[in-house]
Amino acid sequence: MTKPRPAPLRERDITRQIAREYYKEFDQLIESDVIIVGAGPSGLICAHDLAKMGFRTLIIEQSLALGGGFWHGGYLMNKATICEPANEILEEIGVPCKKIRECEGMYMVDPPHATGALIASAYKAGAKVLNLTRVVDLILRRDGILEGVVVNNTTAEMAGHDVIHVDPIALESKIVVDATGHDAIVVELLHKRNLYQKIPGNGAMWVSRSEEEVMDRTGEVYPNCFVIGLAVAAVYGTPRMGPAFGSMLLSGRYGAGLIAKKLKNE
Repeated sequence: MTKPRPAPLRERDITRQIAREYYKEFDQLIESDVIIVGAGPSGLICAHDLAKMGFRTLIIEQSLALGGGFWHGGYLMNKATICEPANEILEEIGVPCKKIRECEGMYMVDPPHATGALIASAYKAGAKVLNLTRVVDLILRRDGILEGVVVNNTTAEMAGHDVIHVDPIALESKIVVDATGHDAIVVELLHKRNLYQKIPGNGAMWVSRSEEEVMDRTGEVYPNCFVIGLAVAAVYGTPRMGPAFGSMLLSGRYGAGLIAKKLKNE
């Protein structure tokens, strides 16, 4: 077998090409059809579906890694449950789902495999990503019309404004999706601006009720602002669900359909 030889890349060229590619792409991210805040399972499948439909879709994630809490199951056991028919979404993107015979409607998945596949499928569909980016405020015009988000580098925000003051920048969109889970960051910012009621946060655990309520309440909570996934439970004060991720996927897909309908009607 012939030993492969790596191409002799120059350090200056590596730096130059990274900068060129980043800022060339960044210019295209300043305006989107949809900005999805949060790259957990609901945000990723929502982005996949919208991008696949041809909408300019940007995911903003405050962490370095995408995937939210889906990389692991409960109590550091890397298995996670999926309720029927959410297994069909994962099987569609090539993730094996094991049916649990003694528990009707339950499937088991390997979270790292499922999360990796969701990330890959979102990229493949054409969604764009800004990670290590935190939403710190909203673009609100005229009578409180939501038209985008204000973002900053997560590390600058973590340092605190007393240590390093870096002004944020603005990214415009027609729709903003809150997929930030327990924190419901986008809706919390609406509340901060006196445009939405106080967010109660998740209630105590009741898995079946939680998953039902997430699906029942997924949708538009403020003009041009949609909530999906666990952010729905935070906004409405419905129960938490723990390491059960079925409604996360189903809500992301259902939310994408609602958003697409609104964009097409406009």
